[in-house]
Amino acid sequence: MFAVVCAAVFISNLDLFVVNVAFPDIHRALGGQLSTLSWVLNGYAIAFAALMVPAGRLADRHGHRDGFLLGLGLFTVASVACAASSGLTTLIVARVAQAVGAAALIPTSLALLLAVTPPERRPAAVRGWAAVGGLAAALGPVVGGLLVEADWRWVFLVNVPVGVVALVAGARVLPRPRQTVSGPFPDVLGVLLLTAGIALLALGLVQAPSWGWASAKVIGSFVAAAALLAGFVARSARHPAPVVELGVLRAPGFGPAVFALLLFSVAFAAMLLSIVTYLDAAWGWSPLLVGLAVAPGPAMVPPVALGLTGRLIDRFGSGPVAAVGTLAFAAGPAWWALRTGLTHDYATAMLPGLLIVGFGVGLALPTLTSGATSALPADRFATGSAVVNMARQIASVLGVAILIAVIGSPTARTVVAAFHAGWWFCAAASLAATAVAVPSLVPRGQVRT
Repeated sequence: MFAVVCAAVFISNLDLFVVNVAFPDIHRALGGQLSTLSWVLNGYAIAFAALMVPAGRLADRHGHRDGFLLGLGLFTVASVACAASSGLTTLIVARVAQAVGAAALIPTSLALLLAVTPPERRPAAVRGWAAVGGLAAALGPVVGGLLVEADWRWVFLVNVPVGVVALVAGARVLPRPRQTVSGPFPDVLGVLLLTAGIALLALGLVQAPSWGWASAKVIGSFVAAAALLAGFVARSARHPAPVVELGVLRAPGFGPAVFALLLFSVAFAAMLLSIVTYLDAAWGWSPLLVGLAVAPGPAMVPPVALGLTGRLIDRFGSGPVAAVGTLAFAAGPAWWALRTGLTHDYATAMLPGLLIVGFGVGLALPTLTSGATSALPADRFATGSAVVNMARQIASVLGVAILIAVIGSPTARTVVAAFHAGWWFCAAASLAATAVAVPSLVPRGQVRT
């Protein structure tokens, strides 16, 4: 069972990294402005974020096994549609469909794992689950570079054989639910409010450099986003099956860990896109060379997450370990901002920052994730893990949108300064996560409902 769950989690995480590596080639192949192209990433993340919790609640009601298989099947089919896209619009639509599948796949995968794991071993199980994403991160840049050298469409087609094998195996080995949770249908209007609110916020951020920060369209986007998100919060407080269940948010340690994870994920998403785009735009490197250059950073994540993080948590607690991880991550972009230029000085200007970033991710990401989910009761595994992943996806939208707003459309003369500004933003976001992560993030109670 673990192999099936991990295979599905692996391809969904691999997709993030290979699409980032393919980003410049997709831009050249399909055209369009950078702000428009960003919706290939943001359309996926917004749909993923908005549907994650409802999908988790439906899985809690109707069974994690069926939800997992349905999500994996849709993700696999949508990957084929992405590869077949002939324009940006069709690619963005296919990416949204891919996100719908991932929204069902991710929370149910963790729920299936937690359901068969004894309580005392759940933090370790969550760290292992998160480390699968780290392995995908380690392989993603190189795999993405190799695939893009052939054709950017292969970054989507690579999901198909893994998805088909996992579907066949999952139908045979995944346990059928012993019990499900009854209750009202998830809040559809809340999903729409959240989706529209995040989309308008991202639209304002992405288009502000071209429309003007003081333009009526940008201000209107921000005002409408604030109104929609306020309506979403108000509706969640009174709906019997809200998108965000307040009882889950009150779990000891859950709220601070989720907020710290959100801030850290803003920094991570911005960093990931910035480094790939910089090596292409400023240094003119090929996709394969970019993938090989970026790989040492993600390759640091699995050994740190699996070999070091657990021991440090046992000795010092989750809060200090997460704080060290987020501080280390912040040091990486700061290093690039201070040391990089147009000279291709990879060994001393780029590589040290990548290694520091990888070390920080290996400490921070599994610690924040396990700290948020380890005390959830069995009937809220999928819902709680969905809230965690929803926060990460919202953060991804914000990270990409803010990075695009910060760097704008740089010319050959301004490209270095533009990316330096983007890296200072990454460092600041991770430092903000440090401030939130300082208190202990290990939950010591259960959700109050």
